[in-house]
Amino acid sequence: MNGSADSIRIEPQPWMIEPATISVLDALSAGGAAARFVGGSVRDALLGIPIGDIDIATPAPPERVIELLQKRGIKVVPTGLAHGTVTAIAGTPPRHFEITTLRRDLETYGRHAHVTFDASWDADAARRDFTINAIYLDPDGTTHDPVGGVTDLRAGRVRFVGAPATRIAEDVLRILRYYRFEARFGTGIGDPQARAACRAMANRLTRLSAERVAQELVRLFESVRPVAALQMMQEDGILSIILPEARRLDRLRRLVTIEPEPDPLRRLAALIDVDAAVAGALAERLHFSNAWRDRLRGLAPPWAIDPQGDIPAQRQALYRLGAERYRDIALLLAAEQAMNRDRLSELLALARDETLPAFPLAGRDVAALGIPPGPRVGRLLDAVRAWWEAGNFTADRAACLARLRELVVAGI
Repeated sequence: MNGSADSIRIEPQPWMIEPATISVLDALSAGGAAARFVGGSVRDALLGIPIGDIDIATPAPPERVIELLQKRGIKVVPTGLAHGTVTAIAGTPPRHFEITTLRRDLETYGRHAHVTFDASWDADAARRDFTINAIYLDPDGTTHDPVGGVTDLRAGRVRFVGAPATRIAEDVLRILRYYRFEARFGTGIGDPQARAACRAMANRLTRLSAERVAQELVRLFESVRPVAALQMMQEDGILSIILPEARRLDRLRRLVTIEPEPDPLRRLAALIDVDAAVAGALAERLHFSNAWRDRLRGLAPPWAIDPQGDIPAQRQALYRLGAERYRDIALLLAAEQAMNRDRLSELLALARDETLPAFPLAGRDVAALGIPPGPRVGRLLDAVRAWWEAGNFTADRAACLARLRELVVAGI
């Protein structure tokens, strides 16, 4: 970034000059519609990190935006006409551009608002959530910063635009977004005015849908530094409302320092202090997918790994748990201080490098010995499998069949 806070100019980024972006900007400018990038793409470009979605703001009303884009053959989806938003889809592979008309609120109703499309750039900025999301960027790289977002971005400060209580009253989800943004862009201290407003309005969080809460929590857990933000959420009475099971910040703090890569569900498992049944109920409450529900339940204690067990015992645990669950539990045990870093490295290497054979028998092998379908088939297979595991998986199919015949003769 070059220049002072109110005259920043950056070199046009690749995403700003790629054909898809140029086609959308040209379509708007051909009709006399000014356009500036805004929001996350601008913020992330100023930080020099990869951008996500591309948002564009324009004074042109949404109907005019649709007309100009369609005139150039660009696909348009009216994703939020009542709020002045359309999505343009251009390029190969397709790139999505969310284009929103400058607007101001006439009335707000929680997460909804009655807006009018006669706002200036400054008025549009005044209704946005955080200052770091209210920086505008011309296609030539010139920034416009009406609310001091660049200065806040440089300082690692997450600050609401205007009065925090007003912004939260417009959309209570902004409480959770505030802490998520603190986890990604903040210094770990937080803005006193923002935190005070979040504390005062925390009871409104009960109005949010489970899906919204889960989405914000997962994105917070995906951040590089989630613990400081979660600590603030605990101090400010937020966690006790949305995630009362969160009682192990100490364990999460240690996990973050040892895990090879961030994993939101493993981090959640480290933070909560519950058994498998409650973990499953929590996953249901947050409307997680069945796969996530089962995984979270499988990461609840008691953990089926003996940290001090020998290699055959570890291989048996790896076989029963699978590589992913074995690795996750090893990390959780280390975060629980049940093993040191060296031992953890050994177990992670085992999970990464070990390829265990598949059990060589199936139900048809039992049936071939004249055993009719029923519970006995499962008991026999389980008994042979336990013998095979205890022998460190070395018995081949012929040996397993011989053992099966022995058990059948013995009346198992």
